[in-house]
Amino acid sequence: MHNSRHRIFALLLLVSLFVGSILLYGCSGSTEAVPEPIIDGEKGYHVIVAGGEPEGVAAALSAARNGVRVLLVEKGEALGGLMTLGMLNYIDQNHGPSNELLTRGIFQEFYKALGNAFDIESAKEWFMKKCENEPNITVMLNTEIIAPVMMGNTIAGLEVLEKGEDTPRVIRSLAVIDATVDGDIAAAAGAPYTEGGEDYGAHATTQGVTLVFEVSGVDWKDVTKHIKNDGNANNDVSGNAAWGYNEEVKGYTPVDDNMRFRAPNIARQKNGNVLINALIIFGVNAYDAVSYAEGIQRGIDELPHIVNYMKGNFPGFENASLVSYAERLYVRETRHFIGEYRLTITDVLENRDHRDRIGHGSYPVDVQASSPDTTGNVIGHPDIYSIPFRCLVPLMIDQLLIAGRSASYDSLPHGSARVIPVGMVTGEACGAAVAYSVRNNVTFREMAYDDEAVGWLQNTLKKQGAYLVEYDPPRMAVMDHWAYNGVVVMRALGMAEGGYNNDYRLDNELGHRWALQVRTNNITRIVNERRANKGMSPVMVPEVSLNTDEITLGQVFLTVAESVSQGKQFSNADDARVYLMDCGLLSPDVMIYYTDSDAIATMGQLFYLLGGLYNSLRAA
Repeated sequence: MHNSRHRIFALLLLVSLFVGSILLYGCSGSTEAVPEPIIDGEKGYHVIVAGGEPEGVAAALSAARNGVRVLLVEKGEALGGLMTLGMLNYIDQNHGPSNELLTRGIFQEFYKALGNAFDIESAKEWFMKKCENEPNITVMLNTEIIAPVMMGNTIAGLEVLEKGEDTPRVIRSLAVIDATVDGDIAAAAGAPYTEGGEDYGAHATTQGVTLVFEVSGVDWKDVTKHIKNDGNANNDVSGNAAWGYNEEVKGYTPVDDNMRFRAPNIARQKNGNVLINALIIFGVNAYDAVSYAEGIQRGIDELPHIVNYMKGNFPGFENASLVSYAERLYVRETRHFIGEYRLTITDVLENRDHRDRIGHGSYPVDVQASSPDTTGNVIGHPDIYSIPFRCLVPLMIDQLLIAGRSASYDSLPHGSARVIPVGMVTGEACGAAVAYSVRNNVTFREMAYDDEAVGWLQNTLKKQGAYLVEYDPPRMAVMDHWAYNGVVVMRALGMAEGGYNNDYRLDNELGHRWALQVRTNNITRIVNERRANKGMSPVMVPEVSLNTDEITLGQVFLTVAESVSQGKQFSNADDARVYLMDCGLLSPDVMIYYTDSDAIATMGQLFYLLGGLYNSLRAA
């Protein structure tokens, strides 16, 4: 009882101090530091931001400018994370239907100051000076986070170990923002998540990682001349950024056969050297320190061979020499947390808006390869979509927000939302949300469903320069295709991709048996995995094995009917079609598209029926 009363008194004192600081300094920034909150008799922080990634810096700046006392903890020797220690200085931009920049606010501050293909040392300086100029931010570099401090299901601080110290210490706070790349704090606190492509049935698959490296001796004029005249409309040079050599790269065979050298993104530094983002490394477990270190070493071992190949095959690279490489890997995918809302691929590719929007994205849904046997793909390209605040609020753990690519996104839409500018938008929203939460003594979970709280957050972000609009979703042309319902299902299962032009080739004929065979077998596997997770018995669907690439509509009827009936044999395609009609997989309004059983099936006809098959087996 005594401890409970003490905590209540401390919280009331904190709230009064906080409200006073807001009245004194306002919400757009302060001229001097606000008092630290007293938590259980000791000085603490309103919020601890875990991770000095760009998302973490955005969160810290946003919180501090709203009168919040912030501790920013980073395990490395500099801020900027992937942008600096990972040397990823080639920015994936997000523009709207009218080419307007969607990711404004703090990201735009960075972009205006440094641009694309920015200088790494300049970026380190920018991030640090921005934080040093905010009196409400305390930065701890070279500090390892040992564990979250929990009070029941509420996160109440972090246990940290500073470099050179022997003993960890506990630092208390009223909230924590997890801006670590992999959501390490949220995972340790017990927030639920899926891993890699687990949510759509691609178990044990995560996108390959990259080791960015630095090369000297590159003739930028020759690079520009070559790329501008190589005849590939997708290649270009803009300022200090270039992308190209798509054909030249195909001749390289990796020494390590568990990696790939793809067409590079190239970024020139102030000293004339260039950074190369092109080496994809597979088989790295980003959670495991040994595997991570081995991944870096494997990359280091491959780099001399790559640079030697570039010297002989990339115009402008004749005198290239390897200078250095990043100390951190570019890890694209690990955990996907489950929040109050989970962004879906349909949200992204139907350009959906949400009432609790805190930012927008539009980057293509780019899913990189997960192994040497896969190529990766672009699932589609949105015009604009909204990110709900609910995606930043993980289930089960209170007073915790997640900024960046590990937020509550399904694996496929994460292919778009994972990019740094969108991550900085989410970080800025997290920081502002702390101010409202502490000032009004409400949890982030309560905020997510409170129209007044959401309205305050949105208005605050707009005042900070964020682009945040309510809009009528632009309608993709594919949504008016008669087979679109099937596309929605197959796309969510990772079995349909529209590329940069959102062309699903729905009226194209099937060119290979795999189009039907592999998709049907994968549907059965996914359904049975999900049924097993619910303690349900499996569906007894025979494995499909075809012996011809002439996939007629009749063959599709027979395959789908035998699968949905769990093994019933049909004497002919017409009987199978009637069965599919009786089961409701073929509704009267689409029968006009299923008249000729002898015709080669189209992708639209296949997607529509396989979407129905999945829904039917799932409900069996």
